This record gives sequence, structure tokens and C-alpha cells, in this order.
Amino acid sequence: MPGTSDSAKSSASDANSSYDFKFSQCFGDKADIVVTEADIITAVEFDHTGDFLATGDRGGRVVLFERNNSKHCEYKFLTEFQSHDAEFDYLKSLEIEEKINQIKWCRPTNQSHFLLSTNDKTIKLWKVYEKNIKLVSDNNLSEGAYGAGSGSGGSSAKSRHLQHHGNGSAKAVLSLSALKLPKLSQHDKIIAAAPKKIYSNAHTYHINSISINSDQETFVSADDLRINLWNLDIPDQSFNIVDIKPANMEELTEVITSAEFHPYHCNLFMYSSSKGTIKLADMRQNALCDYRAKTFEEYLDPINHNFFTEITSSISDVKFSPDGRYIASRDYLTVKIWDVNMDSKPVKTINIQDQLKDRLSDTYENDAIFDKFEVNFSGNSSSLMTGSYNNTFMIYPDVVGAKSSKSPPMKEIVLQADKTAFKSKKLGSLEQQSARNKQWGDDIDFKKSILHFSWHPRENSVAIAATNNLFIFSAL
Repeated sequence: MPGTSDSAKSSASDANSSYDFKFSQCFGDKADIVVTEADIITAVEFDHTGDFLATGDRGGRVVLFERNNSKHCEYKFLTEFQSHDAEFDYLKSLEIEEKINQIKWCRPTNQSHFLLSTNDKTIKLWKVYEKNIKLVSDNNLSEGAYGAGSGSGGSSAKSRHLQHHGNGSAKAVLSLSALKLPKLSQHDKIIAAAPKKIYSNAHTYHINSISINSDQETFVSADDLRINLWNLDIPDQSFNIVDIKPANMEELTEVITSAEFHPYHCNLFMYSSSKGTIKLADMRQNALCDYRAKTFEEYLDPINHNFFTEITSSISDVKFSPDGRYIASRDYLTVKIWDVNMDSKPVKTINIQDQLKDRLSDTYENDAIFDKFEVNFSGNSSSLMTGSYNNTFMIYPDVVGAKSSKSPPMKEIVLQADKTAFKSKKLGSLEQQSARNKQWGDDIDFKKSILHFSWHPRENSVAIAATNNLFIFSAL
């Protein structure tokens, strides 16, 4: 290429290699397993080290994986526990699903791990720890207990006792001299999970998101109309910090769709709405933070509005970059990247599903248009990922930050999290290329959608939920 230096070529080559994602692992891929509704994964989350990975499913179960340090980006099963069960609200005659909506890791303490999990109504704090199992190896009922009196004295005492009790028909009662303390011996170690706190009865509507504060003492939970602030140690009291419920519900024009704390400013948090707006609030300003919040909203010309605009512009997920500088929001057709310091317009808009613009009536009829896709930043805050249909997900390398300003951004990387797309772990460039070049046409499988995933906080590895399967992709 004319005018390109060797160093520029080298850096471009390094950039490409650093995003050469390949299939690494798949959990739940046994062919003889019948997939039920309860097996569908609904939450995926790495902890802050990336050494542990948690998933939640529609059946209310949480499954934890631990990194296998002997191999690059490989995980092994750690434990599984039932986090939530189905309940029934008798006042509203409404069944509350056990489905796990979100999982968030807390900081570990004393070799124990803590995580928050939530369904539509109840949030639980779980402690996961290593438990020693000890069994009684020696006690007074063992055969050797009668030998406490040495020599023939012990045996004669035993015979006299048995004669007295009808030749041993009743339990033998030992003399005080023969009694001894039972002994315990180490038998096994297991990973146990115990609920430490249950935060309930604070949400009238369904909880859509939870977020732990950087102070590791508080967290927020958001439903359609309210956001509550909790202290991790106080499960029976919360403070309402956002309330958008109108006095007359007929005047309701928007609902809250997601909320998240700033990664290191403990007083800042943001929430998104079904109107396509993001509000950044400071808890130091007001008790109710929906007033005077900084609003990020892109103007849409009414000429371009159609029947589906209100639905497709609803933000399904919003995330801060790990460095706190940028905000990424995902709606049905786009990902928008905002600079926290500039609310006039997004820094970048990425069109995700252009091929669906002419098929929105189809997605509306089968309810796919209401799918809530997530968005996620890489650990270095420069790259993004999000999902789509046909079990495909997209990675956008170096779309923000210093790298994107110095060189043109790389094209999107499209990968497929589908066990039928590969036969072995040698998922090389051929499979990636076929996924990139795949034209959907009319064969879009709306039931195979990548909604939930997590990016490793320290390296280019991603965990993807595809129906009941958990895929790990890694850039070696």
C-alpha cells in the first residue's frame, strides 16, 4: 500500500491478530439432551478477575465455572444451585417466574465469593464457599470401645454386662472409664452455596436490572417505573431514587429499561428508557434523581417515523465503558456510543440489523421485535460486542478511544455460536469467513438469538449464551 510505513503495517497486523477470535469451549452441547424451556440461559457474567463465570437460566438455576489455569481460557464446572423458585402473588393472581434476569458478582472476602441474582421480584445475595466434610471415624459404638479395660478385665466386664442385659439384646452401656470423645476425620471438600440476604417486596413491577456500586456497599435495582437503592447489609429497607410513575397511569409515555452505576464514581448512575433516552444522575444533587439529570438523546426527524419507530428506538441495554468515559446503548437496530461529556449527539452509531428494516412487520408478528439484546464493552474500553439472530454475534474492534482516532476502525467481526457450525475445536478462518459472508435472506431463525453474553475483563475472551449452550470464544 503506497504511503504506509512498515510500523503501520505491523501495528495493523497486531490489531488483526488480537481480534482473531476462535471457538474454545462449549458447555451443554450433548446431543442426547432434550432442551426444555427451563434450560435456556438468561444471564451470563464474568467476575472482576475473569477467573469465575456465572450463568442463570429460566429454571432459576445458577451455574458457576472456574478457570482452568493449566490451559488458556478454558473453564471447568464449579457448582450449581437453585437460586429462585416459582411463586404466586395471591393479591394480583399473578405467577412469578423463577427465571434469572441478571447476575452480578460482588468482591470476594476470606476465600468466599458473593453474587447477586434476581428474578422479576426478588433479589438474593449468595455466598459460595469451600466446605469441608468431616465424618465420625471413632466413637463409643465402635467395636474397639469395649477394649478400654486392658487384658481380661475388659472382656470380663463386657461379659458380665451382656449377661445382665439378656445376652446383648439391649444396647450396651459403657462404664465411665470406657467412655471417650468421638473423633472426626477429613472426608471431602465440596463447593457450597448459601443465601445470605434476600431483598424482596420492594418492586411493584418486574425487575429488569441490578447494578453494584463501586463502593461495594450499595446496589440499585430497576423496574419499569422505579429504581431503588439498597445497602447490601440491610435487606428489609431500600430508598426510592427514581420514580417516573405518573399520577394518572393513562399519561404514562415511557418505562425504564435498564440501569447501571458508574464504574468508579459511586455517586453517579444512569438509566435508559423505552423512548430511546439515557439519563445520567448524581445522587448528591437530589433525593429523587429523575430531576435535573443529564439527558442523552438523539433527535429523530418525525418524517422518518413509522409504525415501528417507537418499538425499535426503545433501549434494551445500556453500559458504561470500564474506564467510565463512554456509554453504549443498544436498541433493536443500532448501537449508539456516547461520550459522557457530550450529550448533544452520539460519538458513533453502528447499524446492527439493516437487513431487518424491510421485515419489521415479520418481526412484529412473531414478537421478535421485542427481543432485548445486550451490549458489552471490552476490558480496555475500546471495543464492543452485541448479538443478533441465527446465533450470530458481532464484535467491533477499536471503535472508541485513542486507537480509533489514530487509524480507521476494523470491520465488524461476525461469529456464530452454534455447535452445528463446526465439527471440532479447529474453528479457523474458514468458519469465521463463512459467518461473515453469510447473507440471511429469508432463512432468519428468530428463535436462535444471542441476547446474553459477557466479555472477559482482562483479555479478549467472550462467553456467549445460545439457547441452552454456553460458548467460550477466545483470541489466542
